[in-house]
Amino acid sequence: MDMNMDMGMELASGQMITYLHFQGGDVLWFQGWVPQSHGAMAGTCIGIFLLALFDRWLAAMRAAAEVYWGKRAQIALANKLNTQGGGPSPQSPMGTLSMRTIPPFIPSHDIARGLLHGVQALLTFAFMLAVMTFNAGIILSIVIGLGVGQTLFGRYAASGLVLH
Repeated sequence: MDMNMDMGMELASGQMITYLHFQGGDVLWFQGWVPQSHGAMAGTCIGIFLLALFDRWLAAMRAAAEVYWGKRAQIALANKLNTQGGGPSPQSPMGTLSMRTIPPFIPSHDIARGLLHGVQALLTFAFMLAVMTFNAGIILSIVIGLGVGQTLFGRYAASGLVLH
């Protein structure tokens, strides 16, 4: 493989252009996903835009779930203390020391928390790989999608509102 600094890297399925460009022909995530026509490129950009919206929606739902899970954990801890005879009052110095600062492990909360984080990490890595194509249309679709998604859903994550 001849690597000249003036040309893209030669790959088995074509050339990798290592500068920002708008032309198609870049492999996106899978060997079979190579948008080459204008229509295929437009569809790819729309799909990535929607995926970026989904990422911001997922972040908002995760933040709302964290608030909900925190309240449920406090209720569970209060119920546990009440069934054990109350223990020291929270106003006493002994009660202040015995109050838990980390919520207990609740499988239904913590497994869901881990799954949501895993999906968000997967989306982040997928966006990183898409940006590495150096296709300006794909990069703009990600940035605009994340911005629009944050505009639409960011207030839920910032305020911790719980949707019922």
